[in-house]
Amino acid sequence: MFEVIGERINTSRKLVQAAVAERNAQYIIDDVTRQQEAGAAFIDVNAGARIGHEEADMKWLLETIQPIATVPLALDSPDPAILEMAFAMVEKTPMINSISLEKERFDNMIPFLKGKDCKVIALCMDDGGMPTQSDDIVARAKTLVEELNKIGIPTANIYVDPLVQPISTDSTKGVMILDAVRAIKAKFPEVHITGGLSNISYGLPQRHIINRTFVTLMMASGMDSAIIDPLDKKIMAAIKTADMLLGHDNYCMSYLKGVRAGVIES
Repeated sequence: MFEVIGERINTSRKLVQAAVAERNAQYIIDDVTRQQEAGAAFIDVNAGARIGHEEADMKWLLETIQPIATVPLALDSPDPAILEMAFAMVEKTPMINSISLEKERFDNMIPFLKGKDCKVIALCMDDGGMPTQSDDIVARAKTLVEELNKIGIPTANIYVDPLVQPISTDSTKGVMILDAVRAIKAKFPEVHITGGLSNISYGLPQRHIINRTFVTLMMASGMDSAIIDPLDKKIMAAIKTADMLLGHDNYCMSYLKGVRAGVIES
């Protein structure tokens, strides 16, 4: 089944930042509860937006979220010291968001990840910048998988993010990502494909219909996870329906449950 990583607990979001600054636990608890009820498989937690407060904010967020979390958390920080603290606080096997091939980030993250029981988001980014061709994305994914395997992270715990780019700047960017996803899944059938989707529609009007259409194309190519807002009912309905059409929903039970709950409407 498709796995949604709920993206809402991020201090770059105005209301979340205010709740964190005021230590408004009920706001955070209500938001996490709604994301879980909407079908999030992971709750991403990012406390990096308030400069100088990341450690204290992450600690408070985890102390607030952990007691009511029914799904694992995605610990979202580029700082291994923050992640080490957070890793020790969680009860369920977490997801780490993220590692890339950028030298400084890679060199910092590998020692942290070595020997850890966790899932990892692996960004297809290196010091050369964003990939420009599908072959480039596949080569970067191959390097990330091989390097993570070397330190004991199994392929099935790796979530490759191919880095979706705006189609408004280059009409080939959609096909480039779709081709790359198919090639990565052919080379590493056990690896997961995840990432944010909204970049595809950047700069264009009526972005939601672009995002919803693109996620179904990505799913048909092999994407099985995304970092999105699970409270967006229309994209969640599109994902559940596509999952059913792709044969990932035995006896259409999840689809039917969604319809009965009023989550999926035509």
